[in-house]
Amino acid sequence: MSNQFSPENIQRIFGHEAAEDENVDRLREYYFKTKIFDQIRAELPLRILVGHKGMGKSALFKIAIEEDRAAGQLPILLRPNDVVGIEPEAGFLTRIKDWKYGLQAIIAQKSFDTFGVKQEGKLGDALHAAGKTLGFIRDTIRPYSESKVDLSPTEKALITRFLRKSSITVYIDDLDRGWRGRPEDIQSLSALVNALRDLSSENVGLQFKLSLRSDVYFILRTSDESTDKLEGSVVWFTWTNHEILALLAKRIETFFGREVNESHLLAMTQPELAKFLLAVMTATYRGVGKWQAVPTYKVLMSLIRKRPRDLVKLCSLAANHASSLW
Repeated sequence: MSNQFSPENIQRIFGHEAAEDENVDRLREYYFKTKIFDQIRAELPLRILVGHKGMGKSALFKIAIEEDRAAGQLPILLRPNDVVGIEPEAGFLTRIKDWKYGLQAIIAQKSFDTFGVKQEGKLGDALHAAGKTLGFIRDTIRPYSESKVDLSPTEKALITRFLRKSSITVYIDDLDRGWRGRPEDIQSLSALVNALRDLSSENVGLQFKLSLRSDVYFILRTSDESTDKLEGSVVWFTWTNHEILALLAKRIETFFGREVNESHLLAMTQPELAKFLLAVMTATYRGVGKWQAVPTYKVLMSLIRKRPRDLVKLCSLAANHASSLW
């Protein structure tokens, strides 16, 4: 048992609490898709994923990006470091314009990097002169598909598929890092969201998926009347305890190399799901006090606030403690 609860195995069983640091192959094995996943993946111009910290927003985006790549589509992930160079000036309309120009340049640059294409000159100026983002990218890479430029087979295939479909999905994650709720923070975020709406409407085929913490979205929604236009684009990220227990069962089963059917798990009762936990946990709580002799799964479900990250932390801490006793 001590070997089973090595630091490496603990993370492989229960997962990394930060999805961006998780091994993508293991994440694909154990990721549990709910109906929220399909709602975010819908081919619509703008989707805003709203949820509390620890709900798994980054994990969802990471899996969606991998599925886009597997389908031959072009996904682009933007995180705080990618947009740090965009410094909107004062004035709401000016902020929107600055966000639009900055995002277009970043999207184009990341696209060219993916295609293995080198762009000469100042990208921002060329984009402004050309107009629409997708059109500029398409016109820039088209000559590479017709020439004998030294590109890898993967890059050539990506260019061919892009020219055929001309679509890009941009995932924007963790931009509310360091959020303080100051008036300038609210105005900047509101300008960003308006810029996303403008860009997606001006560029057919350009889609944006934005993740926001629920507290950030609430402040944005109550501080800016124009955000009432966003409600149809918002997807609230929620979990039930039953889904989280099924999620835990899948992580344990896939760690041991066993195939798992998500629909089958969801159709089970919680006592039935709890049987999968016996491979790494005792059936009942062995401590004293209120939880004495209570089924372990009930203790877990009572403590995690319906957040997968809480489950990961609690199970990992318990496994580390168990390992120290052997």
